[in-house]
Amino acid sequence: MSTTPTLPTSQLPAGAAGVAPSAQGQLPQPAFSPLYLQIKGLILQSLENGEWKPGEAIPSEMELAARFRVSQGTVRKAIDELAAENLVVRRQGKGTFVATHSERHVQYRFLRLMPDRGDLDSEGPAQRRVIDVRRVRATVEVARALSLRPSDAVLQVRRVLSLGGVPTILEDLWLPGAAFKGLTAEQIAGYPGPTYAMYEVDFGVRMVRAEERLRAVLADAAQAQLLEVASATPLLSVERVAYTYNDAPMELRRGLYRTDTHHYRNDLN
Repeated sequence: MSTTPTLPTSQLPAGAAGVAPSAQGQLPQPAFSPLYLQIKGLILQSLENGEWKPGEAIPSEMELAARFRVSQGTVRKAIDELAAENLVVRRQGKGTFVATHSERHVQYRFLRLMPDRGDLDSEGPAQRRVIDVRRVRATVEVARALSLRPSDAVLQVRRVLSLGGVPTILEDLWLPGAAFKGLTAEQIAGYPGPTYAMYEVDFGVRMVRAEERLRAVLADAAQAQLLEVASATPLLSVERVAYTYNDAPMELRRGLYRTDTHHYRNDLN
Protein backbone atom coordinates (compact mmCIF):
# COMPACT_ATOMS: atom_id res chain seq x y z
CA MET A 1 0.00 0.00 0.00
CA SER A 2 1.46 3.39 -1.01
CA THR A 3 1.39 6.47 1.15
CA THR A 4 1.75 10.15 0.31
CA PRO A 5 5.24 11.47 1.09
CA THR A 6 5.38 14.03 3.86
CA LEU A 7 7.86 16.74 4.73
CA PRO A 8 10.27 16.48 7.64
CA THR A 9 9.19 18.76 10.49
CA SER A 10 12.27 20.93 9.92
CA GLN A 11 11.03 21.83 6.41
CA LEU A 12 7.50 22.79 7.37
CA PRO A 13 6.50 26.44 7.28
CA ALA A 14 5.65 27.97 10.61
CA GLY A 15 2.19 26.92 11.77
CA ALA A 16 1.83 24.18 9.18
CA ALA A 17 1.82 21.41 11.73
CA GLY A 18 2.21 21.12 15.43
CA VAL A 19 0.16 21.81 18.52
CA ALA A 20 -2.31 24.64 18.76
CA PRO A 21 -2.11 26.81 21.90
CA SER A 22 -4.50 25.84 24.67
CA ALA A 23 -7.28 28.17 25.74
CA GLN A 24 -8.89 28.47 29.18
CA GLY A 25 -7.02 25.47 30.51
CA GLN A 26 -8.20 23.09 27.80
CA LEU A 27 -5.87 20.41 26.50
CA PRO A 28 -3.86 21.54 23.46
CA GLN A 29 -5.24 20.39 20.12
CA PRO A 30 -3.07 19.29 17.18
CA ALA A 31 -3.12 21.74 14.28
CA PHE A 32 -2.39 20.42 10.79
CA SER A 33 -2.77 21.79 7.29
CA PRO A 34 -3.05 19.79 4.06
CA LEU A 35 0.24 18.90 2.42
CA TYR A 36 -0.35 21.09 -0.65
CA LEU A 37 -0.82 24.13 1.63
CA GLN A 38 2.48 23.33 3.31
CA ILE A 39 4.14 23.27 -0.13
CA LYS A 40 2.39 26.53 -1.03
CA GLY A 41 3.84 28.05 2.13
CA LEU A 42 7.35 26.92 1.23
CA ILE A 43 7.06 28.34 -2.28
CA LEU A 44 5.80 31.62 -0.80
CA GLN A 45 8.85 31.70 1.47
CA SER A 46 11.09 31.41 -1.58
CA LEU A 47 9.18 34.21 -3.33
CA GLU A 48 9.42 36.42 -0.26
CA ASN A 49 13.15 35.73 0.06
CA GLY A 50 13.71 36.72 -3.56
CA GLU A 51 14.84 33.31 -4.79
CA TRP A 52 12.80 33.94 -7.95
CA LYS A 53 12.31 37.53 -9.09
CA PRO A 54 9.15 38.99 -10.68
CA GLY A 55 8.96 37.83 -14.27
CA GLU A 56 11.34 34.90 -13.74
CA ALA A 57 10.39 31.25 -14.16
CA ILE A 58 10.13 29.10 -11.06
CA PRO A 59 11.33 25.47 -11.17
CA SER A 60 9.08 22.94 -12.90
CA GLU A 61 6.52 20.91 -10.98
CA MET A 62 8.78 17.88 -11.29
CA GLU A 63 11.77 19.78 -9.88
CA LEU A 64 9.74 21.18 -6.99
CA ALA A 65 8.31 17.74 -6.26
CA ALA A 66 11.84 16.36 -5.99
CA ARG A 67 12.96 19.31 -3.89
CA PHE A 68 10.16 18.93 -1.35
CA ARG A 69 9.89 15.13 -1.66
CA VAL A 70 6.18 15.15 -2.47
CA SER A 71 4.10 14.10 -5.47
CA GLN A 72 3.89 16.22 -8.58
CA GLY A 73 0.12 16.43 -8.08
CA THR A 74 0.64 18.02 -4.65
CA VAL A 75 2.93 20.64 -6.17
CA ARG A 76 0.44 21.28 -8.98
CA LYS A 77 -2.35 21.94 -6.48
CA ALA A 78 -0.13 24.37 -4.56
CA ILE A 79 0.76 26.24 -7.74
CA ASP A 80 -2.91 26.31 -8.79
CA GLU A 81 -3.66 28.26 -5.60
CA LEU A 82 -0.77 30.65 -6.17
CA ALA A 83 -1.95 31.24 -9.74
CA ALA A 84 -5.52 31.89 -8.54
CA GLU A 85 -4.09 34.55 -6.19
CA ASN A 86 -2.15 36.18 -9.08
CA LEU A 87 1.19 35.41 -7.44
CA VAL A 88 2.40 33.26 -10.34
CA VAL A 89 1.37 33.00 -13.99
CA ARG A 90 1.20 29.80 -16.03
CA ARG A 91 2.27 30.04 -19.68
CA GLN A 92 1.31 27.18 -21.91
CA GLY A 93 4.38 25.27 -23.04
CA LYS A 94 6.77 27.62 -21.23
CA GLY A 95 6.27 27.01 -17.52
CA THR A 96 5.23 29.01 -14.48
CA PHE A 97 6.52 32.53 -13.84
CA VAL A 98 6.48 34.91 -10.91
CA ALA A 99 3.75 37.45 -11.64
CA THR A 100 4.84 41.02 -12.19
CA HIS A 101 2.95 44.32 -12.34
CA SER A 102 4.78 45.00 -15.60
CA GLU A 103 2.58 42.43 -17.35
CA ARG A 104 -0.44 43.88 -19.06
CA HIS A 105 -3.04 41.61 -17.45
CA VAL A 106 -1.67 42.46 -14.00
CA GLN A 107 -1.24 46.21 -14.50
CA TYR A 108 -4.94 46.91 -13.97
CA ARG A 109 -5.39 44.42 -11.13
CA PHE A 110 -5.80 47.13 -8.46
CA LEU A 111 -7.39 49.73 -10.72
CA ARG A 112 -11.15 49.83 -10.30
CA LEU A 113 -12.03 53.20 -11.83
CA MET A 114 -13.45 52.63 -15.28
CA PRO A 115 -14.64 55.12 -17.92
CA ASP A 116 -18.38 55.33 -18.48
CA ARG A 117 -17.71 55.13 -22.21
CA GLY A 118 -15.06 53.05 -23.93
CA ASP A 119 -12.41 51.23 -21.92
CA LEU A 120 -9.04 51.82 -20.27
CA ASP A 121 -7.23 51.36 -23.57
CA SER A 122 -9.32 54.01 -25.31
CA GLU A 123 -8.31 56.78 -22.88
CA GLY A 124 -4.66 55.73 -22.69
CA PRO A 125 -2.38 55.62 -19.67
CA ALA A 126 -2.90 58.01 -16.77
CA GLN A 127 -0.87 61.22 -16.81
CA ARG A 128 0.82 61.83 -13.45
CA ARG A 129 1.45 65.22 -11.92
CA VAL A 130 3.45 64.91 -8.72
CA ILE A 131 2.72 67.79 -6.39
CA ASP A 132 4.94 66.87 -3.48
CA VAL A 133 7.28 64.14 -2.21
CA ARG A 134 8.70 64.54 1.27
CA ARG A 135 10.13 62.51 4.11
CA VAL A 136 8.08 62.93 7.29
CA ARG A 137 7.50 61.23 10.61
CA ALA A 138 4.59 58.78 10.64
CA THR A 139 1.50 59.90 12.50
CA VAL A 140 -0.14 57.42 14.83
CA GLU A 141 -2.74 56.63 12.16
CA VAL A 142 -0.21 56.09 9.36
CA ALA A 143 2.07 54.06 11.64
CA ARG A 144 -0.80 51.77 12.57
CA ALA A 145 -1.73 51.17 8.91
CA LEU A 146 1.88 50.38 7.93
CA SER A 147 2.80 48.44 11.10
CA LEU A 148 5.41 51.03 12.01
CA ARG A 149 6.23 52.86 15.21
CA PRO A 150 4.86 56.38 15.57
CA SER A 151 7.49 58.88 14.40
CA ASP A 152 9.18 56.30 12.11
CA ALA A 153 10.22 57.85 8.79
CA VAL A 154 7.77 57.57 5.89
CA LEU A 155 7.67 59.05 2.41
CA GLN A 156 4.55 61.07 1.71
CA VAL A 157 3.54 61.59 -1.91
CA ARG A 158 0.74 63.76 -3.29
CA ARG A 159 -0.13 63.56 -6.97
CA VAL A 160 -2.94 64.09 -9.46
CA LEU A 161 -3.77 61.46 -12.08
CA SER A 162 -5.45 62.65 -15.25
CA LEU A 163 -7.40 60.26 -17.44
CA GLY A 164 -8.09 61.29 -21.02
CA GLY A 165 -6.52 64.65 -20.19
CA VAL A 166 -8.94 65.36 -17.32
CA PRO A 167 -7.75 65.51 -13.67
CA THR A 168 -9.63 62.56 -12.20
CA ILE A 169 -7.84 61.22 -9.11
CA LEU A 170 -6.14 63.08 -6.26
CA GLU A 171 -3.92 60.69 -4.30
CA ASP A 172 -1.93 60.84 -1.08
CA LEU A 173 0.49 57.94 -0.54
CA TRP A 174 2.57 56.96 2.48
CA LEU A 175 5.45 54.48 2.10
CA PRO A 176 7.85 53.05 4.73
CA GLY A 177 10.96 55.19 4.58
CA ALA A 178 13.40 52.30 5.01
CA ALA A 179 11.98 50.25 2.12
CA PHE A 180 11.72 53.20 -0.29
CA LYS A 181 14.84 55.16 0.60
CA GLY A 182 15.84 57.53 -2.18
CA LEU A 183 12.48 57.68 -3.96
CA THR A 184 12.13 61.00 -5.80
CA ALA A 185 9.34 62.96 -7.43
CA GLU A 186 11.09 62.60 -10.80
CA GLN A 187 11.19 58.82 -10.37
CA ILE A 188 7.45 58.63 -9.67
CA ALA A 189 6.45 61.02 -12.43
CA GLY A 190 8.84 59.68 -15.05
CA TYR A 191 8.43 55.93 -14.68
CA PRO A 192 6.80 54.70 -17.92
CA GLY A 193 4.76 51.87 -16.36
CA PRO A 194 2.47 51.39 -13.38
CA THR A 195 3.63 52.64 -9.98
CA TYR A 196 3.51 49.12 -8.54
CA ALA A 197 5.86 47.97 -11.31
CA MET A 198 8.25 50.75 -10.29
CA TYR A 199 8.14 49.48 -6.71
CA GLU A 200 9.14 46.04 -8.02
CA VAL A 201 11.90 47.11 -10.37
CA ASP A 202 13.53 49.90 -8.36
CA PHE A 203 12.93 48.77 -4.78
CA GLY A 204 12.26 45.03 -4.89
CA VAL A 205 8.83 45.44 -3.29
CA ARG A 206 5.98 43.50 -4.89
CA MET A 207 2.40 44.25 -3.90
CA VAL A 208 0.38 41.04 -3.82
CA ARG A 209 -2.95 42.13 -2.36
CA ALA A 210 -4.81 45.19 -1.11
CA GLU A 211 -7.68 46.14 1.16
CA GLU A 212 -9.89 49.13 0.39
CA ARG A 213 -12.48 51.24 2.19
CA LEU A 214 -14.88 53.44 0.25
CA ARG A 215 -17.06 56.35 1.28
CA ALA A 216 -18.70 59.39 -0.30
CA VAL A 217 -17.26 62.82 0.54
CA LEU A 218 -17.51 66.44 -0.61
CA ALA A 219 -14.50 68.19 -2.09
CA ASP A 220 -13.00 70.98 -0.01
CA ALA A 221 -11.61 74.09 -1.70
CA ALA A 222 -8.04 72.78 -2.10
CA GLN A 223 -9.15 69.39 -3.41
CA ALA A 224 -11.63 71.00 -5.80
CA GLN A 225 -8.91 73.23 -7.23
CA LEU A 226 -6.57 70.30 -7.92
CA LEU A 227 -9.35 68.25 -9.53
CA GLU A 228 -10.79 71.27 -11.39
CA VAL A 229 -14.28 70.86 -9.96
CA ALA A 230 -16.51 73.10 -7.87
CA SER A 231 -16.22 73.06 -4.09
CA ALA A 232 -18.51 70.54 -2.41
CA THR A 233 -18.58 68.36 -5.55
CA PRO A 234 -19.35 64.74 -4.50
CA LEU A 235 -16.25 62.54 -4.72
CA LEU A 236 -15.54 58.88 -4.03
CA SER A 237 -12.97 58.47 -1.25
CA VAL A 238 -10.94 55.24 -1.50
CA GLU A 239 -8.47 54.29 1.23
CA ARG A 240 -6.19 51.38 0.35
CA VAL A 241 -3.54 49.44 2.24
CA ALA A 242 -1.38 47.36 -0.11
CA TYR A 243 0.59 44.37 1.14
CA THR A 244 3.63 42.47 -0.02
CA TYR A 245 4.38 38.85 0.87
CA ASN A 246 3.67 37.63 4.40
CA ASP A 247 0.94 40.28 4.75
CA ALA A 248 3.46 43.07 5.34
CA PRO A 249 1.78 46.46 4.64
CA MET A 250 3.94 48.58 2.32
CA GLU A 251 1.67 51.38 1.13
CA LEU A 252 -1.18 53.47 2.51
CA ARG A 253 -3.02 55.26 -0.28
CA ARG A 254 -5.93 57.68 0.00
CA GLY A 255 -7.55 58.70 -3.24
CA LEU A 256 -10.36 61.06 -4.15
CA TYR A 257 -12.06 60.01 -7.38
CA ARG A 258 -14.21 62.08 -9.71
CA THR A 259 -17.18 60.01 -10.84
CA ASP A 260 -18.80 62.33 -13.36
CA THR A 261 -17.20 60.42 -16.26
CA HIS A 262 -15.95 57.28 -14.47
CA HIS A 263 -17.33 54.65 -12.13
CA TYR A 264 -15.87 52.23 -9.61
CA ARG A 265 -16.22 48.60 -10.72
CA ASN A 266 -15.48 45.47 -8.74
CA ASP A 267 -15.95 41.93 -10.02
CA LEU A 268 -17.21 39.55 -7.34
CA ASN A 269 -16.88 35.79 -7.54
